[in-house]
Amino acid sequence: MTHREFGWTGVRVPTLGQGTWSMERDTRRAVAALRTGLDLGMTHVDTAEMYGAGRVEELVGEAIAGRRDRVFLVSKVLPEHATRAGVIAACEASLARLGTDHLDLYLLHWPSRHPLGPTIEAFERLVASGKVRFWGLSNFDVRGLAEAERLAGPRRCAADQVLYHLEERAIEHDLLPWCAERRVPVVAYSPFGSGDFPDPRSAGGRVLAAVAAAHDATPRQVALAYLVRHPGVFAIPKASSPAHVRENAAAAALTLSPDEVERIDRAFPRRRRRTLPTL
Repeated sequence: MTHREFGWTGVRVPTLGQGTWSMERDTRRAVAALRTGLDLGMTHVDTAEMYGAGRVEELVGEAIAGRRDRVFLVSKVLPEHATRAGVIAACEASLARLGTDHLDLYLLHWPSRHPLGPTIEAFERLVASGKVRFWGLSNFDVRGLAEAERLAGPRRCAADQVLYHLEERAIEHDLLPWCAERRVPVVAYSPFGSGDFPDPRSAGGRVLAAVAAAHDATPRQVALAYLVRHPGVFAIPKASSPAHVRENAAAAALTLSPDEVERIDRAFPRRRRRTLPTL
């Protein structure tokens, strides 16, 4: 598995990790899939208190039991809990469900109606206490990231986790360059889209198939390789079976040529969208 520095933190993290949204639907397969990913080096595991109302954190805790020290563990606090006291309490609850004494990264799941200053103060308290190594944000645009930097100072926000896939490349216009300049990692969730991966009969699907054939790979592996070609981007695809995990993990060894990147660029042009999602 390919690793790279997680931005300014200096910690080396796999370029491809594991997302866990909706994994509570089949708990046995979920744990098996996560353990397979860990075996393959996909040790960046992302979850959230929102997922399955905490049940997914429990499944993650079960999957990583006995090898917590090899996992870069991430969870997220709901915006409704983003007060100074609420963040602390939510983190404690997540730690209990995960069966660990600390998180490697703790994110605000999306912008909150609560002021960002007290949220950051709570994050910093968690860092000072050793319960969180780094904190970051999720679903924040450049304006929100800039506000966090103004409040906390540079090199405090350790990541922005956002929607990023072939059909949704809007972050490349401004967010990705802004983060790259400051060495803030961008973590791509739903890197295959939300159940709408390009149809193999579509123009884009045919391009992916052709590139995949040249590498003895799959279109999904090509999609992942395309996203993490940026040195500051990491991806956390969810896989509900060990077979899908193995397919995702193999994408880390795939390097696309400049010509192939250009062909994919043309097949999936960048567009702008008005708002960030809140998953």
